[in-house]
Amino acid sequence: MKITDVRTTLLTGPCTNDPFLREARKLRSAAFIEVLTEGPTGIGETYAGYFCPEAVPAIVDFFRPILVGQTVDDIPELWKRMYHCGNFWCRVGLGAIVLNGIEAALWDLKGKLLDLPVHALLGGSKHARLPAYATGGPSNYPKEKLAQKMDHYFSLGFRGLKVGAGSYTAGKGWYMPNTPQEAADFEGDKVAFMRQHAGKDAWLMMDAHMGNSPGATWSLDVAIAAARAVEPFNLFFFEEPLHYTDPWGYAELCRATEVPIAGGECLTASYEWKVFAEQDSFDIGQPDASFTGGLGEFLAVAKMMANRGRKVATHAWGAGASLMQNVHAGFAAENTCILEIAPDYAGLHADLIDGGLILKDGYVVPPDRPGLGVILTDEIKSRYPFQPGSGEFNSVPGKILST
Repeated sequence: MKITDVRTTLLTGPCTNDPFLREARKLRSAAFIEVLTEGPTGIGETYAGYFCPEAVPAIVDFFRPILVGQTVDDIPELWKRMYHCGNFWCRVGLGAIVLNGIEAALWDLKGKLLDLPVHALLGGSKHARLPAYATGGPSNYPKEKLAQKMDHYFSLGFRGLKVGAGSYTAGKGWYMPNTPQEAADFEGDKVAFMRQHAGKDAWLMMDAHMGNSPGATWSLDVAIAAARAVEPFNLFFFEEPLHYTDPWGYAELCRATEVPIAGGECLTASYEWKVFAEQDSFDIGQPDASFTGGLGEFLAVAKMMANRGRKVATHAWGAGASLMQNVHAGFAAENTCILEIAPDYAGLHADLIDGGLILKDGYVVPPDRPGLGVILTDEIKSRYPFQPGSGEFNSVPGKILST
């Protein structure tokens, strides 16, 4: 069945139903790519829609003529054609990120045509189930609120959760320790409290957000001090303690601490990932199957990490299609150790996911719906009209985030 059109849908909706995450972020934007035929429509998402949604449609339109009139018999070949066509500007970065959403829509379409889940098209599920953790966003303070936050996620069926370095207090804003001693004292005290509250068997993770920090970015000595301070508390991983311009610093950090260091959510295409993999910059890589460049690129990254004796853990903070892309890719990769799940999600997740995401006893099982298991109806589109400027960015003088 031939492709008749490729189009972009931009939407804006509530960021989450999670009352703790909602303290810091009220809205989310999303960009979905639809690949149309005379029969079913393939749906994919690019995580670029969360940050710069207005930029997505023009890039989709650039690639559209390559796909119209083609079939989904050979998706890797279609990806190669698009990637080569944009060679000067899409080897890494925004072009590859948007291309990710187009390629995901092609896989979704093929799955619908063959009545198979996408992970089956990617070589089959390598796991009977995978552990999942709740993305908690900031560490809501005071500590009593942080404890309530943890209990909320456990009540939803999660056995693991991740919260940010520093803290966020409603009405007061962000706090981020910025010296080695300050970071060691604050993060060590906080994680000790979390472990005591959660018990020894919970999967606990920290995210320093240093690729996208709301405040100052940590130096290597600060990151080492923070990591060593939390070593006694058995973290599953410590995510993004350094900026992504320093793969060599990441490698040194991995050697300096017993805590597994994770990262990679901001990296695009296997070309960029290779720099970090060859430095052994991460103990656990975090490709995002709506950002890395494609589901095929996700698997290339996973293999790259496996060849270095490393694991991968999905990154997934896009909307519903982004989440399902990561779930399918995670099950298709042999070295996936855990899945990131947006907890207590709102309509741009709940309305799109077609019942195929099942969490039981803290684990997710392989989805069984055809394609990715997402829907995007006209009613959903009308319910969440796009609001220009609703993408997330770091506030700077002249451009302040207000949503």
